[in-house]
Amino acid sequence: MSQTAASRLEIRQVGSPADLDTFIRLPWTLYARDPAWVPPLLSEVKGLLNTRSNPYFGHAKAAYWLALRDGVPVGRISAQVDTLVQQHMAPGLGQWGMFESIDDPAVPPLLFAAAEQWLRDNGMTTSMGPFSLSIWDEPGLLVDGFTDPPCLMMGHHLPYYGAQIEGNGYTKTKDLYAYLLDITKEFPERIRKIVQLGDNNPRIRMRMADPKRYTQEVTLILEILNDAWSDNWGYIPLTPDEIAYAAKKLKPIVKPELVRICEYDGEPVAFMITLPDVNELQADLDGKLLPFGWAKLLWRLRHPVTRRVRVPLMGLRRNMQSSRHGAMMVFMLIEHIRRATVGVYANQGELSWILEDNLPMRNILEAIGCYIYKTYRIYEKSLI
Repeated sequence: MSQTAASRLEIRQVGSPADLDTFIRLPWTLYARDPAWVPPLLSEVKGLLNTRSNPYFGHAKAAYWLALRDGVPVGRISAQVDTLVQQHMAPGLGQWGMFESIDDPAVPPLLFAAAEQWLRDNGMTTSMGPFSLSIWDEPGLLVDGFTDPPCLMMGHHLPYYGAQIEGNGYTKTKDLYAYLLDITKEFPERIRKIVQLGDNNPRIRMRMADPKRYTQEVTLILEILNDAWSDNWGYIPLTPDEIAYAAKKLKPIVKPELVRICEYDGEPVAFMITLPDVNELQADLDGKLLPFGWAKLLWRLRHPVTRRVRVPLMGLRRNMQSSRHGAMMVFMLIEHIRRATVGVYANQGELSWILEDNLPMRNILEAIGCYIYKTYRIYEKSLI
């Protein structure tokens, strides 16, 4: 524990269930006056941090700290060391996340000092974040697009956080974009012709996911994903346990008509998953499923009509990514799911997140009328 007498601040590493509960609930205080914030389900956050049930902790470890002034929580931060990050991104790369703070310049330096020292003590030479907890959860700090509520599995932050992070020696390493699409509008004529050519091509077959083979379909989709994303910045492969964990969590909100798989010459090579924006369905629950929140959410999920849907995952095998037919299948996936979505589930689609330097995908999205409406930033700092 460290303390500064002048500001009466203390930094305490989370070490008890009570501390962890305080850590989890801090955003309810900080975002109380932010109309765009959506309270997460407390059960989801607790599940994320549960070392026994979250398979992330099969290859990673984490620590958490609270900042308190006169015993009142005013900030928090996590630090993570992931063996898969060491293997696939860079050796010595530690991560941090779940950063929250009041608008006080005295708080962030103490939080970052604690997290960075823990990373050093665990052999890390670089600190990168925010990741809450991994790149597959909520990566990046929102730096543009504060007025719109976040879609499911995307973060929302207070506008002054960027200055606080940069003031502690962090610089931008990568931006992630969230694109928005008005799905009530048809695509430009040239795109419609590309989709029609694909529909008429005997080498290409598109199908919906089969709910009777849910586990096998999830395994297939994530196998394509691991191949498609393996050259991308930040790529960390999902383990079999993580695939099973994600499949179980997503099953209640996956709609087969909003999942498409493309086959080329009989081989599955591309997919796209679209999910209703569950954030809209749970925004009034204040994070609580008890006593009646679970019943409300369950009823709403039976036919989840929302303003937006989100495309969290799309993948095209590497051997198709530079081909004409590969681009054709991406347009087909988006268009077929657009048709299944509009007027039934939503009228807007968020496609996120997209790396700022993924120009082929950005060009495809912008060709159909997508535009960037949120930007998330990942920062880096040397610990040497």
